[in-house]
Amino acid sequence: MGARAAAVEVTRARVMEAAAALWTRRWYDEVTLQDIADEAGVSVQTIVNHFGGKEGLADAAAEVAAAQAELARQAPVGDVEAVVTVLFEEYERQGDATVLWTAQIDRVPAIARAAAHARRQHRDWLERVFADRLPGPGPAREHALHLHYAATDVYLWKLWRRDLGLPRDDAEHAMRDLLTSIDPRRGHDA
Repeated sequence: MGARAAAVEVTRARVMEAAAALWTRRWYDEVTLQDIADEAGVSVQTIVNHFGGKEGLADAAAEVAAAQAELARQAPVGDVEAVVTVLFEEYERQGDATVLWTAQIDRVPAIARAAAHARRQHRDWLERVFADRLPGPGPAREHALHLHYAATDVYLWKLWRRDLGLPRDDAEHAMRDLLTSIDPRRGHDA
């Protein structure tokens, strides 16, 4: 029983990795279960048996990606440089795929669910890593969180790195400067 359970998990992981790899390069609607099966070296029926279909597979893959992102985002509280470094490591690795994925929110319910979870996860992370600088509960805290969220969003990374073509060092410097400038402890109106 243990060996069979391990084999099932290996198959599930291989299918999720194949789907994620395809979805980082192509639109969700353009990737068929057959494409995923071919990439994973399994049958379409295997995917259906494990995930119920494409949407169930998307939900499972998003859950795994969220857990991996949570593990990768380790930064000391209040260390702006470390926070920016952690974000850029993630964004350089999967920022383009994230932008492609989120561009489909309005068309694909599984993506909308994954994006909503990712937004909550990012906000929770911001509350942890900037706990030393955020005001107490209330409107000022919400305002500060919104500013920090905007300053660390993947779309700002995309603007700097892809649209404007900034070198990574320059983009990281810009994000550090932005985060430093919105520190509520500096006396700005909140």
